[in-house]
Amino acid sequence: MKRRTLLQSLALLPALSTGRLWAAPATDTRLLLVFLRGGYDAASLLVPVSSPFYYQSRPNIAIPAQAALPLDADWGLHPALRDTIYPLFNAGQAAFIPFAGTEDLSRSHFETQDSMELGQSLNGRRDFRSGFLNRLAATLGADRAAPIAFTDQLPLILQGGAQVPNMALRTIAKPAIDARQSKLIAAMYDGTALAQTVREGFAVRDDVMKEMIGEMEAANRNAITAKGFELEARRIARLMKDKYRIGFIDVGGWDTHVGQGAAAGYLASRFDELGRGLSGFAQEMGGDWNRTVVVVVSEFGRTFRENGNRGTDHGHGTVYWVLGGAVAGGKVRGEQQRIEQATLFQNRDYPVLNEYRALLGGLFTRMYGLNEGQVQQIFGTPATDLGLL
Repeated sequence: MKRRTLLQSLALLPALSTGRLWAAPATDTRLLLVFLRGGYDAASLLVPVSSPFYYQSRPNIAIPAQAALPLDADWGLHPALRDTIYPLFNAGQAAFIPFAGTEDLSRSHFETQDSMELGQSLNGRRDFRSGFLNRLAATLGADRAAPIAFTDQLPLILQGGAQVPNMALRTIAKPAIDARQSKLIAAMYDGTALAQTVREGFAVRDDVMKEMIGEMEAANRNAITAKGFELEARRIARLMKDKYRIGFIDVGGWDTHVGQGAAAGYLASRFDELGRGLSGFAQEMGGDWNRTVVVVVSEFGRTFRENGNRGTDHGHGTVYWVLGGAVAGGKVRGEQQRIEQATLFQNRDYPVLNEYRALLGGLFTRMYGLNEGQVQQIFGTPATDLGLL
């Protein structure tokens, strides 16, 4: 596998040497980062079908080779994604990066999520009020970035010097504060340092409500439901087509210590829901999909061997997804190695061979034409170009 990865990398050199950047207009590029909180089991998503060790290590939860959707000689995709992500992969609009992740070894959900969202080196001084998407937005400028978090609270990844609104679309059908109350609250802050921030916050809420009012009326007639990631992803697409250029959403439910399932079961259902959401987002973006990149990450992977409860525990390396109309997809990207006991990290996990700050730095360089200094400012490390765009 190492030899094949080398040959794939060499094949990219002619394109890279030309300095070719993504052809999308610099001011009209969209980025959606989807964070799977809980550390999903990447070895069930991207199935190492050529590894006998995989099937020995997972007698109850391995995805059968005949059930996995073929990607190449070594990898298959979970069958729950047959009608959603698999067509995107075959169309060259989805790529997967195994052995990806962070240098954080705590295996703590909260500590690893925080360190990832900060996007800073673990060695040395860290700014705990500066997330890497906020630094990206500050580097690009307000008009070009136009960031938003589709969350209840502003996540760490978007905290920092650039002002970023947040709003959880799942609660949009029942706003907690009506227009009259909004005016009263805003008036309370008149003449204070927070006056402009409060008014801008309500303005964002009003903009989103206007976009969604037609859908809300349809929901009241039971035409659609406000539940589920697919509907939320379609809402996000409509907002990003119109106004926002950098979006963040997190999806929970991935901590599968018990009863994980295999080709069917709990985890398969989560993959199905996620796949329908991402596919719906792509459909809703329409022609703008060709200028959009979706990155799916998680704080870590899970143990390679199943545990006694037919689940998996906190691990290390994981698999990232990169989707988009202009993505150089249809391939499994990045540095790889054979999967056997000798190559496991600490005899239990996938190793991290594709460090997330370097690979995202390479992706953002392609998307936005960043220079080395800007990548260093955002991530504090040189970029690695995996040929994703």
